[in-house]
Amino acid sequence: MADYPLEVLGGRTPLEAARTPNMDWLAARGVLGLAHVIPKGFPPGSDVGNMSIMGYDPAVYHTGRSPLEAASMGVALGPRDIAFRCNLVTLGASGDDTFMEDFTSGHITTEEAAELIRAIGLKLGGDGVEFFPGVSYRHLMVWRDGMEKMETTPPHDITDQKISAYMPKGEGAERLLSLMEASRPILANHPVNKRRQAEGRRPATTIWLWGQGRAPALPSLAERFGIKGGVISAVDIINGLGVYAGLERIHVPGITGFLDTNYRGKGEYGVNSLEKNDFVFIHVEAIDEAGHMGDVEKKIQALEDFDEKVVGTVLQKMAQRKDWRVLLMPDHPTSIALKTHVAEPVPFVLYSAEEPRQNGALGYNEKDAAATGIVVKQAYRLIESLIEGRPTWTET
Repeated sequence: MADYPLEVLGGRTPLEAARTPNMDWLAARGVLGLAHVIPKGFPPGSDVGNMSIMGYDPAVYHTGRSPLEAASMGVALGPRDIAFRCNLVTLGASGDDTFMEDFTSGHITTEEAAELIRAIGLKLGGDGVEFFPGVSYRHLMVWRDGMEKMETTPPHDITDQKISAYMPKGEGAERLLSLMEASRPILANHPVNKRRQAEGRRPATTIWLWGQGRAPALPSLAERFGIKGGVISAVDIINGLGVYAGLERIHVPGITGFLDTNYRGKGEYGVNSLEKNDFVFIHVEAIDEAGHMGDVEKKIQALEDFDEKVVGTVLQKMAQRKDWRVLLMPDHPTSIALKTHVAEPVPFVLYSAEEPRQNGALGYNEKDAAATGIVVKQAYRLIESLIEGRPTWTET
């Protein structure tokens, strides 16, 4: 949700410009401040940010993004196995240069993508390499007894940029490069892509391998806090974190990880899950996707949909209860101007129905959060405040 001020919005951020009465209500009645979700030296990825929010210090537990996705997909990793994110992307050509045209292949459907990944697996799998279909453009490759020290780049970081400087480098990179190159003719000749092109949609032109890592060892939230809970998300990285945290995966119909997701269903299923759980982690991807698209109007629309249909639904359904808390925050800023993640601290609000505050007319946005002087340097400790009700912040 967080972002930089934009000239097109008169120097406001999307959070300041969007109509978000429910998040503003929380901000005016809870602890509002800034949290450092991305520790120094870590890339500002969703794996790092959400690991912090779920209460795990990335400096201790982070091993890479893709092992989390493997856990969500039910793919077992041995101690020497390396998981890689395998995006289906669209590359474009400009003269002799090749550039990242679309890291989502036009938000390819899950069904279409599954056909393509299966075809790639049949041709390129073997000798320790396995491919697993995921959701939309997001898939998985596992290199059994593989290498992991090579340098790779998230494709959403290089939209519209030449890819030559961002190809895998280092020990083991040759294997990745050969797989990526070999995928191109398979995809070019596949009926799914021919049909997409005939319909004026972007084809998936290659696989892009990145985000590698080994399986981490995380203690569950039940072990740490004596609670049981659930997780709601359309993306594998969050559900994988939920697996390691010992959370129940709550299936909500119609959730997509994009702007057409079932926002209201996430709020409804989340609250309903509290009939048997102590805790629920609700994640929404659409706002991040709009940021990667560089589309300010879509980001504002996604923010307003999230506020009305997720936050509003939760507040309405929890209104009759007396003993509940909610923590609201993004996992990192996603810059409209840069079309990628950045590492600045994010606004958070922690609201307690038992101990509401009166903070005046504060809104939920970066500017008002900074003005409170409340800063959480170790965002992974905020879950202690949520669950145990004790402060983990300082006032500057």
